[in-house]
Amino acid sequence: MGANYKDYYEILGVDRKASEAEIKTAYLKAARKHHPDLHIKSEKAASEEKFKEINEAYAVLGDKEKRASYDSLGENLHSGQEWQPSPDMGSYGSQSWSSEEAEGFSDFFESLFGQARSNNPYGGFRQTRSIRGQDLESELELTLEEAYHGGQKLLQFSFRGTGNKTIVKSLDVKIPPFVRDKSKIRLKGQGGEGLAGGLAGDLLLTVKILPNAKFKLNGDSLETTIKIRPEQAVLGSQVHAPTIDGQVMITIPPMTHNGQKLRLRSKGWLGRDGIRGDEYVQVIIDIPRSINQSEKEQYERLADLNEGVH
Repeated sequence: MGANYKDYYEILGVDRKASEAEIKTAYLKAARKHHPDLHIKSEKAASEEKFKEINEAYAVLGDKEKRASYDSLGENLHSGQEWQPSPDMGSYGSQSWSSEEAEGFSDFFESLFGQARSNNPYGGFRQTRSIRGQDLESELELTLEEAYHGGQKLLQFSFRGTGNKTIVKSLDVKIPPFVRDKSKIRLKGQGGEGLAGGLAGDLLLTVKILPNAKFKLNGDSLETTIKIRPEQAVLGSQVHAPTIDGQVMITIPPMTHNGQKLRLRSKGWLGRDGIRGDEYVQVIIDIPRSINQSEKEQYERLADLNEGVH
């Protein structure tokens, strides 16, 4: 009996020289993508056929003996091409099948290896061959204070599960102190559902630190600004400055210029070397919006003293 040749390598999307590991990886990816339980009703028939085809391809290429028998047919055949087994190929059909292989495969497969029996509605492998669930990705938004202190944060997210149903999860996520923007937090077993008893996938969270009104995080450093009066800049002063740990008193040196930066040691972010960075406080000299008569007279005397000075 003739049959249409099937290019199993093409079905799995691998090269004919692909390793066993590459073939298995390609099979798992394709099987997960086309599993009928992951498709809506209108797409289920097509996905069942594709799933059978993928399982058939792996039943051959995933078995050393069957792959060798298949490869002996040559590389010049093409999918859909009419193919007639030769009389001396009867030995192929006598190869033993594992109990995980099933009926429902193509005429081409049966012409090579004979027919097996199974109650699996999708053909191919029985569902004892489990498939791990998909890894899911989401974003975890944190305030700067949450990223600094760490702790627990409630996260709600949704994804498409088996049968295209929407699954909503609420998780308490453990956040390490000094977590960085765009860093990853992996939650084992919190991703997509596994198939046929397979393990659930993981949930991979990408940290997004939200903008802060007081501070800017730049590497291991924190940056902020404070405003001082002109006389404080000229004469020097003691003023309060914000840090992520709270207010501290800092010294403004005499003759401080507008835009000058003062460094507060070890008030920044924890570095990868375990040492905290610094905080940089930029000084802004703020001109008063209004002054009283006495203050005005003081500025006038200062102007008189500086008259003619360039």
